[in-house]
Amino acid sequence: MNWTETPSSSEWNDENPPPETILWGTIFNLQRYSTRDGPGIRTTVFFKGCPLRCRWCQNPEGQEERPQLILRPDRCIGCGRCMNICPASAIRRKADTFFTDRSHCLACGKCSEACPAVAREIVGRQVNVGELVVEVERDQLFYRQSGGGVTFGGGEPLAQPLFLRAILQALRARRIHSAVDTCGLAPTKTVQALVPWVDLWLYDLKVMDNSIHRQTTGQSNDLILENLSVLARLGAPIWVRMPVIPGINDRPGNVRHTAEFLNDLGLREIHLLSYHAGGTEKAERMGLPDRSGRFNPPTEEEMNALAEQFRVQGIQAKREGKS
Repeated sequence: MNWTETPSSSEWNDENPPPETILWGTIFNLQRYSTRDGPGIRTTVFFKGCPLRCRWCQNPEGQEERPQLILRPDRCIGCGRCMNICPASAIRRKADTFFTDRSHCLACGKCSEACPAVAREIVGRQVNVGELVVEVERDQLFYRQSGGGVTFGGGEPLAQPLFLRAILQALRARRIHSAVDTCGLAPTKTVQALVPWVDLWLYDLKVMDNSIHRQTTGQSNDLILENLSVLARLGAPIWVRMPVIPGINDRPGNVRHTAEFLNDLGLREIHLLSYHAGGTEKAERMGLPDRSGRFNPPTEEEMNALAEQFRVQGIQAKREGKS
């Protein structure tokens, strides 16, 4: 099935959900035994596609919904099999290496299948709900023993709402705990429709100032803040999380505005995630421009000081692993 094919959903509702073998979505990773994406031991499913373009993005391979090619030139052995098999003639020899014209690349995967050195990889694959359920059910023993479950991240899982709701419904039927890790940028009606099926929301608050948010993520945060307000009013279980980006959102003004907003919603806790630069190397391998500005990860002292700033504002700050 081609990634662009999406079944019509007009006849589907909660009483008549789509068959698990019909509805498809696009993911780029499935990480088992995670302890940083919600309570207990979890399986994290990374959805492909995101409306934001955060300068500090840790998973740039999750931004576009289409499958994409990742190159690792240091592994290339110069055999030329990729060039010979490419149906789009997007690969050609250049001196003692090979150049890939990404504007012609179909991301069909033939070159990665032919590469004996694993220098080429297609990131992104289509799965249907039934297939994904089978994969995550393998870890049910760990979920039960640890109070864990399945977390959907990305990318942005709300960018594939029909697929997400179907898998959430399938997990609920199997009594598997679900969490949705979201940037919050989606139509409010989409968020509201998912509330009955989500056991925990992991909700990112990046920057409160709208102009800074636009500059650093490419989008306004108006809808993001509104959707968090909606979830809080509905009494949805929420872990508010903030990826700590030095020089962007660790300033006293942003901390104060974030704390005021959370206090107004009756949310008294925030989870702080320390930035790391892992996304920069991924972007290079994908031929993406480096928009990060080369942020430095926060130090232990800076993270502790930030947590104390929130405490003074009446918000309990919990430390998590790297964002």
